[in-house]
Amino acid sequence: MRSLLPARSEASPGGGGEPTSRRVFLSAAVATTLTSTIALPRSAHAQDTPVPPTARAPEAIEVVARPITSFDPRDRSHVRFGSLHYRSGLVLTSSFRDFGGLSALRLDAVGEKFVAISDKGHWFTGRIQYRDGAMVDLVDVESAPMLGVDGQPLAARKWYDTESLAFDGAAAYVGIERVNQIVRFDFGRDGIRARGTPIALPPGMRKLPNNRGLEAMVVVGKGLPLAGTLVAMSERSLDADGNIVGFLIGGKTYEKAPGSFAVRRSDGYDISDAVLLSSGDLLVLERKFSWSGGAGVRIRRLPLAAIVPGATVDGPVIFEADLGYEIDNLEGIDAHVTADGETVLTLISDDNFSMLQRTLILQFALVE
Repeated sequence: MRSLLPARSEASPGGGGEPTSRRVFLSAAVATTLTSTIALPRSAHAQDTPVPPTARAPEAIEVVARPITSFDPRDRSHVRFGSLHYRSGLVLTSSFRDFGGLSALRLDAVGEKFVAISDKGHWFTGRIQYRDGAMVDLVDVESAPMLGVDGQPLAARKWYDTESLAFDGAAAYVGIERVNQIVRFDFGRDGIRARGTPIALPPGMRKLPNNRGLEAMVVVGKGLPLAGTLVAMSERSLDADGNIVGFLIGGKTYEKAPGSFAVRRSDGYDISDAVLLSSGDLLVLERKFSWSGGAGVRIRRLPLAAIVPGATVDGPVIFEADLGYEIDNLEGIDAHVTADGETVLTLISDDNFSMLQRTLILQFALVE
């Protein structure tokens, strides 16, 4: 999608009043998109979402990547943001009609191969190319619709708003917000040709609001508390105390009796994704919008050991940014460790298929 924003900081970083005018313009753009997309009733989305009649084979697509030289367009020397150090970023565009709406991202152990999903039920795979530690391009990109057990696209049965993605070895789990389903794919065997099978869910998850449901998932690895458990969090389904509801599914502990917990909600932020670090900390990506305060994103660090049934967990904010920085509707986060032992966080944005928004991929080093 082509952006309608004025000249960007990548071409002319810093200087003048551009960041202020950009913030005003982008606030209006985000407001328009949020009110037209998020506030729509389910039936309206069903009418607006194209339903593919048959499954398409995976196809190679071209993605154009334009560098973001500075996360702070007002000051190139500003590289430290809370506990994060800016490394590089790209603005991504493509003529492929289904490109955009990227709502979750998972990388391999070295941060090169990626799997992403769009909120209209499409897979995207490929490789990130680096030069001197900075992202420069996306190559070998392929896309295909997510398939159901019948071999037809999930979107054909109106299972769209595919918002969350988690891997457990060769198995991929995709969370579908509007119908509150989790679908399992044998991704290691079949890749983006895999057919998805819905898994059994706790009753409380099936009752989540249809546009504030499943938004973030991680599978806990071996050697950590909750090993083997699928941790799933809603976007903004609130408990009686106004906190965000989450669920514990599967593994040895919760296979027969799933549990629920809450993430303390504060400052108007909602959950958009999460990643589990090898240290046992859960990093939760959050976003917000208000007419008075504009849009913002932040990352909170939550201790995995504190997530038990009935608990309300909280943790410190390690990163926060508003529209004065190079952000958009950031919905995906993942982490990898470099050969030098540096933990790198990768964020990706959902442009809502709007010409007023952008698909961004950003990388930061986590400064402990």
